[in-house]
Amino acid sequence: MKKILVIDDSETIRQQVKQALAATGYEIVEAVDGVDGLEKLRAIADIDLALCDVNMPRMNGLDMIAEVQRTGPKIPILMLTTEGQPSLIKRAREAGAKGWIVKPFKPELLVAAVVKLIEPRPAAA
Repeated sequence: MKKILVIDDSETIRQQVKQALAATGYEIVEAVDGVDGLEKLRAIADIDLALCDVNMPRMNGLDMIAEVQRTGPKIPILMLTTEGQPSLIKRAREAGAKGWIVKPFKPELLVAAVVKLIEPRPAAA
């Protein structure tokens, strides 16, 4: 079972993401901000992907991505945020984010993005 870390200071958003992804068989680990997210990434070795908000207390999502890229682990990070400014999206991609989804999100689009980033692709015939 693939394991996904959801990093968001909103409990409601964490629950919505959990509901969307757990229904498709993913195990969800929750973190309340970037500091908590980093701690969980370092403590739980088998996390396959992180979903991260931008605006959070203690450490925002962009700073957290930069720290993960600098120190590891090397996993895909998908931003899930209310922010949609092109300059912010560009900064996140430059920091290492693999994608960007704006809240409120459609569960099927979230699942599709997660699958694209962490599920193995079948070999071409």
